[in-house]
Amino acid sequence: MIQLSQQQGLAQISIHRAEKANSLTAAMLTRICEALDEVARSDCRALILTAEGKVFSAGADLDEARAGLATSPLWEQVSGRIAALPCLTIAALNGTLAGGAFGMALACDLRIAVPQARFFYPVMKLGFLPQPSDPARLRALTGPARAKMILMAGCKASADQALNWGLIDQIVEPDALIATAGTLAQDCLSAAPDHVAAIKRLIDQP
Repeated sequence: MIQLSQQQGLAQISIHRAEKANSLTAAMLTRICEALDEVARSDCRALILTAEGKVFSAGADLDEARAGLATSPLWEQVSGRIAALPCLTIAALNGTLAGGAFGMALACDLRIAVPQARFFYPVMKLGFLPQPSDPARLRALTGPARAKMILMAGCKASADQALNWGLIDQIVEPDALIATAGTLAQDCLSAAPDHVAAIKRLIDQP
């Protein structure tokens, strides 16, 4: 249900569980961590994170969420690995982004989404805390008030709102989503891995 492909410095990790709105199990999160470790060991200069179907991810699988997955450290491990990658990371959001899956997108360098995407993180309603790094990453993108709109007021943001707020960087039609992500990666793919890593460090340093 998690597929990794790599070719000429470009990696792509895809979630394939469309029949369950790409909801994530512990095994899937573990596999994403393993795939990210493979990417980190390679000469990857850009990574695209995406999914099949019309939803990027509904967050935790409901049955496993009830059994404790909603508060598992696996979510933070995934987002931490993404944030630590020295390459350009692009979340190509093929649809709605919800719940714990937010962390993966927030940890990416760039986020593009289809017009139909919606964005919500219902931790207040469900009685869970967000994963530790998510609020700060969300605040850095949107500002504190809009982060509270999403995390505390239960806002379901449209793609247009998300773009206006800085949560995503571009709205792209579904049939052009992966091609657009590939275009954004082109300059990095033409550079040496250490050059990509050096520029990313300069941007990300405090």
